[in-house]
Amino acid sequence: MAMDRLDAMHVFVTVADLRGFAPAARKLRLSPSAVTRMIAALEEHLGARLLQRTTRQVALTDVGTRYLERARRILADVEEADGSAREERNRPSGRLVVSAPLGFGRLHVAPVMTAYLKRYPEVTAELRLSDNLVNLVEDAVDAAVRIGHLADSSLVARQVGEMRRIVVATPGYLKRHGEPKTPEDLLAHQTIAFGPSTIWRFVQDGRDIEVTPNPRFASNSADAALQYAEAGGGVTRVLAYQAAEGLKRGRLKIVLAKYEQPALPIHIVYPTSRLLSAKVRAFIDLVVETAEWRFG
Repeated sequence: MAMDRLDAMHVFVTVADLRGFAPAARKLRLSPSAVTRMIAALEEHLGARLLQRTTRQVALTDVGTRYLERARRILADVEEADGSAREERNRPSGRLVVSAPLGFGRLHVAPVMTAYLKRYPEVTAELRLSDNLVNLVEDAVDAAVRIGHLADSSLVARQVGEMRRIVVATPGYLKRHGEPKTPEDLLAHQTIAFGPSTIWRFVQDGRDIEVTPNPRFASNSADAALQYAEAGGGVTRVLAYQAAEGLKRGRLKIVLAKYEQPALPIHIVYPTSRLLSAKVRAFIDLVVETAEWRFG
């Protein structure tokens, strides 16, 4: 096959990202006709249309959308393989920027960062804590810790743990009001809402159950919701790490465990567009090696 498939994939990803043949050709320093030829050869090889060409811009076909995701992954793997071969001798150095959710970052990512900086003296690091989803490329973030299912396929993800969503109350509250035995029982309880959603979702025998309690107290802060719960204010639903301290000390108790949805994945994500540098790989390796991020 005359065409080098990896080069063609790289051209295809660039055309898709820049939504046009001309800007892709400029970025890749190729002639527009060379770009057109490589895409045509790739489509012919696959026996499928990847791009719809309109007068204004280029759009992905359904096949193209799926192929784009796989092509990104393949190119990232190749880059990583090349990079790791080149960097076997390189110690992590430079500046590492990591973003993480506020509470989880404070409790669980910051200690890893401390260990990381001790281990790699040539690195300077910044830990940005925010519950807003950051754009890694625009904000020049090397890696982000994310809890939950990932929507953005332009990032490479490495799963490093998992997180239950749990329903908790104090033993005292449960003694006074009885323990809810099914999700529907929550409607008769004092509830405390945390987070943007008013719906609490559960699973029974593979069937989804949705309950919409009428909360006595609501907050966008897990700490505030748990504080009220620990004062006997009622039942709340939070991520397992948020209630870990209260559970360990016996101030809180988990209810409705058998109705919980499957645990949420915890990933470290990083942009495919960048070579996985020694500093980022070392950070991911340290998380895998030292962090107990199984909140199950």
